This record gives sequence, C-alpha cells and structure tokens, in this order.
Amino acid sequence: MIVDSLIIPRDDFEAGTGWLLRPEGACRGDHCIPLVDPPEGDTVDVAAMASQMNLPLVADERHAVWAVGPASVGGRALVGAEAPDVTLPDLDGNPFTLSSLRGQKVLLVAWSPY
Repeated sequence: MIVDSLIIPRDDFEAGTGWLLRPEGACRGDHCIPLVDPPEGDTVDVAAMASQMNLPLVADERHAVWAVGPASVGGRALVGAEAPDVTLPDLDGNPFTLSSLRGQKVLLVAWSPY
C-alpha cells in the first residue's frame, strides 16, 4: 500500500493492507498479531503499525510517499501476496487475465519508459 501521509484513516489502512484492527490485535483471516499499542479512534499511525506488525515500510522522501507491507516471516520472505485481478492484452493482442495463473508462483516484471 502506498500512502502520502503516515497518519491515515483506519478504514484506508484496513482496506490497503487487508489487516483488520481489532481489540485482540491486527487480524487477517485466522491469523492475529497482538498489538502492544493498538490504534484508538478513526486514524492509524502507519509507521507505528508497521513497527508493531513487522511490516516493511519504505519512504520516498523526494515524493513524500511511503510504501507499507505486505507481511513477512522474519522480515525475509513473504507470507503471501495476492495481486489484484487484471486483464491486459498479450503480445498477440488477446486478453490475458492474471487470475488464470492462480495457484502458481508468478514473477511480474514491469517496465516504464519514463
């Protein structure tokens, strides 16, 4: 998730990371991470949550944006990452849907000329 402020609405944090902030901690499905200092109110301090949840947080100071997540195991390997479903033309112009590869490991390579 990319944010332009380290204080964001709680709903945005939950929607962007997939972690629901509950009294018992941050939960995604059956997995919950206990939080020492759970957020109160309608906003979340992204840096504090990233620290408590061991989520990577990377700053682009030049553009004043931050990227947070996804969860990792010991900070070295992703627990899981699910890309949004997209449909783009293949090299022959035929539509290709990313979800057709669901269940397989996929490496995405992106390039931009700018």
